[in-house]
Amino acid sequence: MFKRNRMIVLLLIVLVVGLVAACQPQTQEVVKEVPVEVTRIITETVTEEGQAVEVTRVVSEQIVVTATPVPEQPVSLVSPHPDTYTWLTFGDIDTMDPNLAYDTASANLIQNVMEGLIYYNHTDPTSFVPQLATEVPSIDNGGISEDGMTYTFNIRQGVKFHNGNDLTASDFAYTFQRGLLQSDPNGPQWLLLEPILGYTSGDVTEGIADGAYAGDREALIANATPEELAAVCEKVQAAIVADDAAGTLTFNLAQPWGPFLATVAQTWGMAIDKDWAVENGAWDGSCDTWVNYYAPGSENDELTGIINGTGPYMLDHWTPGVEYVLVANPNYWRPEGEPLWEGGPSGQPGIQTIFVKLVNEWGTRFATLQAGDAEEVTVPPENRPQVDELVGETCDFRTFECTPTDNPNGPIRKWGGLPNPSRTDVFLNFDVAVDDQGKNPYIGSGQLDGNGIPANFFSDIHVRRAFNYCFDYDTYISEALNGEGVRNNGPIILDMLGYNPDGPMYNYDLDKCAEELAAAWDGVLPDTGFRLQVAFNTGNTTRQTVGEILQASLSEINDKYQVETVGLPWPTLLAAFRAKQLPVAVSGWVEDIHDPHNWVQPFTVGTYAGRQNLPEDLRGQFQELVNAGVAATDPAAREAIYFQLQQLHHDEAIQITLAQITGARYEQRWVKDWFYNPIINGGYYYAYGLATE
Repeated sequence: MFKRNRMIVLLLIVLVVGLVAACQPQTQEVVKEVPVEVTRIITETVTEEGQAVEVTRVVSEQIVVTATPVPEQPVSLVSPHPDTYTWLTFGDIDTMDPNLAYDTASANLIQNVMEGLIYYNHTDPTSFVPQLATEVPSIDNGGISEDGMTYTFNIRQGVKFHNGNDLTASDFAYTFQRGLLQSDPNGPQWLLLEPILGYTSGDVTEGIADGAYAGDREALIANATPEELAAVCEKVQAAIVADDAAGTLTFNLAQPWGPFLATVAQTWGMAIDKDWAVENGAWDGSCDTWVNYYAPGSENDELTGIINGTGPYMLDHWTPGVEYVLVANPNYWRPEGEPLWEGGPSGQPGIQTIFVKLVNEWGTRFATLQAGDAEEVTVPPENRPQVDELVGETCDFRTFECTPTDNPNGPIRKWGGLPNPSRTDVFLNFDVAVDDQGKNPYIGSGQLDGNGIPANFFSDIHVRRAFNYCFDYDTYISEALNGEGVRNNGPIILDMLGYNPDGPMYNYDLDKCAEELAAAWDGVLPDTGFRLQVAFNTGNTTRQTVGEILQASLSEINDKYQVETVGLPWPTLLAAFRAKQLPVAVSGWVEDIHDPHNWVQPFTVGTYAGRQNLPEDLRGQFQELVNAGVAATDPAAREAIYFQLQQLHHDEAIQITLAQITGARYEQRWVKDWFYNPIINGGYYYAYGLATE
């Protein structure tokens, strides 16, 4: 028989409760009931066989206590460095020449250093405010003729470039004339050639050779007569006329063009200082010399590495592959109290120095954001959940209203649900460029021997269809886009005139993929296999995932179907893509103007059609529909034409069309006055501020 006398020697409730309270996450609640694991050390006196024996043991049990949280430390809403703004991203600029720049990285730099005739009205991509023009032309104010063929801009007086030169109407005329005459096939000038000269080839030589020269300067010089060359230049100069005495710039269009204001508002319409440009080796403005500057390519352009604008920021330095730094223009012309748009910025820039640093590694970008050493970083979709842990408030880009999250002390602000007028796609090259020995590093042996592909591998429609069937779209959306993507079924984006929600699209089907590959190239592929490379820009993990999905799907069908993903620095990728060297390129399009023409033109007859070497007969079919679509004035008629175009696009399987993603921006909560306009690339830093108190 046992007799037990229990004595509690030590009770640890107070200690445990204190630890629980200290470990509670920061919260706005004052008290909270929580279950607590309590440890008791108990000594018992036990009578065993007539002897009294003391036994010590540890007992754990759960009780409910009221915990009082530690007082919160509010997140700092004051910038530790109020004069500087830092953005960590990936992808270097291609050129600082506005006549040539046609990538988002270059555009971001240019729009902060240079200025154009007009600019976008804050958040609206379809309305405009005057910038270096004194007003936005309209029929009512006489700036646009009744027939829509003439646009006249009154140029602001008293504005100086960063080097001290005066801005004149002639500077603007030189800017547009130089761009059209350069007519570089990898630049944005096709957007201006259409309305100003009526050319659809994207080349200023269309008038003398049906666009045949297409960037081939040697052929142009060798074959065109002096009279023909002079006529090209004279036609351009007659279409764009400056009157410095009157302070006006006039465009005489070849046809009425509804989106003309939207076209000149972009970075390729920003003023170049003619005297400065000529001093630095650029075209001298003479019709005798323009041909020497035709289609230079950014790598050979005189203004690629230098810039001189009228804007609120000046270039301090650009270190390719590392960073560029902008500094405030101390002599910026805009007066205090005369805002760019209603409620917008005026006077001198508030932020003095802008750092744009290239950091490919996501972990480094994230750590920098977390430490508060960058105002913003580029966040790939797949990494958004990680940053969401730091978000203290989410904001609506339409209303600018912000709501605290469950983590109100989080240091980061998130702007979510941004309608993104861009898309990443997979582009298949119909005839890959090779060197004099028939070699190309991206197609292996160049033969159907299992170690490569022939240059015209994708000219076989069965191969193109197979690659469309072999892409796992659902995995791409869930893994690469964090579940925030919506598929498109053609070049036109969602909710835009001409998008057909009922149009056909390819679905992931490995059986059909295998069937199409077996039918291609006289049925040799299942036995011989193939090897090719899919290229993406280094640091873009979303695009890297695209290549890996293709790699996995094709190898699952047949281990002889070999796909290698290759990451290239952005300038290298762009150069190889433009040179038509890439058999498969993962790239993207960001709209230039908010109109379906800006999607169907580059994807079927322009930029990408050229880089994919689409056959002339196929481009001709697309060209007929593109021309009809932009010329039609009735929306229903335009829609019907674009439906037809997108059906042809699907049937020919010229690319793998992926998905639009909803955008998101993450910034420190001390950043002020950011705004979203889908047509503005990067940030317009003049409008931003940093909280100082």
